[in-house]
Amino acid sequence: MTISIKDVEQVANLARLAFSEEEKQDFADKLNAIVGYVEKLNEVNVEGIEPTYHVLPLLNVLREDITQPSMERDKVLANAPDAQQGCFKVPKIME
Repeated sequence: MTISIKDVEQVANLARLAFSEEEKQDFADKLNAIVGYVEKLNEVNVEGIEPTYHVLPLLNVLREDITQPSMERDKVLANAPDAQQGCFKVPKIME
């Protein structure tokens, strides 16, 4: 698969970008180099290798959520500029 200048022009048009002829050729060359690197993956023998979603066998590295005692609601709301029915009251920002 090769990327032509026409392909670069089409993508640039969709992205509403304007490039000089030199820039179009430069992008086409760079994209063809990238495609060439990716095509090398077709040469790799992957027979017997299970598909993975991540290269490292990571598990959940975060701690479990554990409820702990916190400040009493009345003390927290005492610092609020405005409260209503045990909750913070904030200004309306949307109609």
